[in-house]
Amino acid sequence: MSMSKTPILCVEHVGMRFGGLTAIADLHFDVREGEILSLIGPNGAGKTTAFNIMTGFLKPTQGRVLFRGRDLSKVKTNDIARLGLARTFQRTSVFADDTVLDNVLIGLNRHGAPSLFDRLLPTPGARRAEAATRARAEAIIELVGLAHRAGEKAGALSYGEQRLVGFALALAIAPRMLLLDEPVSGMNASETQGFVRLIRKVREEGVTILLVEHDMPMVMEVSDRIVCLNYGRLIAEGPPAAIRSDPKVIEAYLGKSAAKLEQKEPAHA
Repeated sequence: MSMSKTPILCVEHVGMRFGGLTAIADLHFDVREGEILSLIGPNGAGKTTAFNIMTGFLKPTQGRVLFRGRDLSKVKTNDIARLGLARTFQRTSVFADDTVLDNVLIGLNRHGAPSLFDRLLPTPGARRAEAATRARAEAIIELVGLAHRAGEKAGALSYGEQRLVGFALALAIAPRMLLLDEPVSGMNASETQGFVRLIRKVREEGVTILLVEHDMPMVMEVSDRIVCLNYGRLIAEGPPAAIRSDPKVIEAYLGKSAAKLEQKEPAHA
């Protein structure tokens, strides 16, 4: 999928206060349709607050977030997914006692549950719909690389594999955009590389990605653009190469002395 210049999500001068504490101040950036954009910053920078505002879990005290032109503050939280905006969570969120296949079927049925009549007396049409739903669940499981685990209980999988089940659940709503909250947290290097390939594959299927992640090598590898926050404010925005060498970003992560040292070091050929 080629990246469009048209924004799918617009963060318009958003602010968020909790009592006397300013968590977000005048945050503004766009996510272009078809891109992979990462939101980074040191601990306490405001990433989680920004993420929760962008997914409707928090209403900003100023500004607004538009998704495909809709003001999310005016959309019920449980309706946001129906607009095509899905998210994953820092902690795994799977149905531990159900199989991987059943987890994804549950996710699919949440957004297209059969009527009571169809459940009590399945019609030929209902049976065809059920077969189509199962086929779609199997395709999603294949996409995330868990086809060999489809019949196993999700709770018996490794932590990294459970993260993939959570990712599959997000894909079940057929999103236009996915917001991923620290998706490779707890994964080993091999699992992380596999997830990078998966993100790229999903993007090729037409899904825009917004990523919040602490794994900087992974962020630099997978992102088209990066937005960096510090103390609730946007301090840098641009491609990975520019962000990597930005003095304000280096200072935010490592302190002023490290930023000055980076600037004094000669460039390597």
